[in-house]
Amino acid sequence: MTAVIEWLNNIIWSSALVYLCLGAGVYFTIRSRAVQFRKIKAIFVQMFRGKSSNEGVSSFQALAISLAGRVGVGNIAGVATAIGFGGPGAIVWMWISALLGASTSYVESTLGQIFKERDPKTGEYRGGPAFYLEKAYRHTKARGLFKVYGIVFAFVTVMAMSFMLPGIQSNAISGGLANAWNVPTWVTAIILVLIMGFIVIGGIKRIAHFASLAVPFMAVVYIIAAITTTLVNADQIGPVIELVFTSAFGIDAGPEAAFGGIVGAAVQWGVQRGIYSNEAGQGTGPHAASAAEVSHPTKQGLVQAGAIYIDTLLVCSATAFMILSTGMYRVFDSAGENVIGTGRGQMVDKIANTPGEKWPQAGLDSLAHGFGASFIAISIFLFALTTIVAYYYMAETNLVFLLGRFKNKLIMSIGERVLQVLILVAVAVGAIQASGSAWALGDVGVGAMAWLNIIGILFLQQPAFKALRDYERQVKHGLDPVFDPQALGIRNADFWEKRVAHAHAGGAVPKG
Repeated sequence: MTAVIEWLNNIIWSSALVYLCLGAGVYFTIRSRAVQFRKIKAIFVQMFRGKSSNEGVSSFQALAISLAGRVGVGNIAGVATAIGFGGPGAIVWMWISALLGASTSYVESTLGQIFKERDPKTGEYRGGPAFYLEKAYRHTKARGLFKVYGIVFAFVTVMAMSFMLPGIQSNAISGGLANAWNVPTWVTAIILVLIMGFIVIGGIKRIAHFASLAVPFMAVVYIIAAITTTLVNADQIGPVIELVFTSAFGIDAGPEAAFGGIVGAAVQWGVQRGIYSNEAGQGTGPHAASAAEVSHPTKQGLVQAGAIYIDTLLVCSATAFMILSTGMYRVFDSAGENVIGTGRGQMVDKIANTPGEKWPQAGLDSLAHGFGASFIAISIFLFALTTIVAYYYMAETNLVFLLGRFKNKLIMSIGERVLQVLILVAVAVGAIQASGSAWALGDVGVGAMAWLNIIGILFLQQPAFKALRDYERQVKHGLDPVFDPQALGIRNADFWEKRVAHAHAGGAVPKG
């Protein structure tokens, strides 16, 4: 099984996917006239505007849900892995993929809002790639093809979010707790299953509330700790900046010239771990974006673009500088041999040869002995737990898409219970299995979703840019943008069409 997973991973994560992700980011940046940079003020203003309703969460809660999925093990152990196998230059390519990927995030999240639906069972908003893949071309002869495409994406997402990816998060939690306090992995597995069981049964409202409290608090505390560690090693900031850029582009940097030979690895690992962390183009962001209560889809599309900045430029960068400024890293070649081992004094001997959470733990330990292991264990626990919760929400959304066509409450109820059991089992197994197997399986899930979603939005992009132009036109005239899909020639946006009809009949349109 391990050999099969590795084989699939190598196929899915070939250089073609790296080029597809970067190429899509470049294209959407040009097509949107760099919306992720032009609208930077609007991005952060909209994050804190808008209120929740009985059907939808606020823009900030939707942001928190998406950050719950983004800010996880990838920001800690994933950054260490990128440095270990791609060299310090991988961090630059994580930044590049984030800056370009913000435009991709805008497109996919705006599409999620445009084609969202109201869940007939709960009344809550649901949407995502499966929904817009099926609906966008429903009025054309290609509707059958895109319907099947949407079903395939939904099935892959259910499997990835409930079976392939949770194990990475729970594995990191158990590893962090074992390293800090020698907690047996089976104990961690039981604790996680009990906590997850309570949260996921509560639905999107409980998930949103949990995420909006836990994610911002832990992210701020983590960033402060990482910055403090970096500032203590302030004399290394200049050399670290030089190192990441010279190794990213293969520039001969004297003693670090060895990195010049692994530029391809820097790109590969930087983009791969960048996508795993910021999830731009993966198709996860639109699920949270669709749940938001806003008056215009572009509003939430902009917010989700900003989520990329928070995830990669803040949290991932904090981890990278903490590891690099303290010297708590090694770099390995393709054969797994140590190319360069760094560290001050004997500190490097305390970190594992396998990149992971022990590297930032060692970095923090250099600040205060015994502090690093405990702090990183707590950080990973909260980050990874919120990520697993977000995974469940996305898996459930796609299950509703798949089973909703049967219009049978019993089938839907049974399906949801099976999904809950599956993700709880995945969490338990992930907590006690080897980390290498967990990461390989997760990479297959992430990569498969990215392939399907990016190709899909390249075909479906037009409504997102029509919405952007409409938003900008209304803002220019001093209006609070309100969306009318029919006026823009956007078909099959059923939810918005009903809302406009309701407003014309004298009903109130929610602000946001």
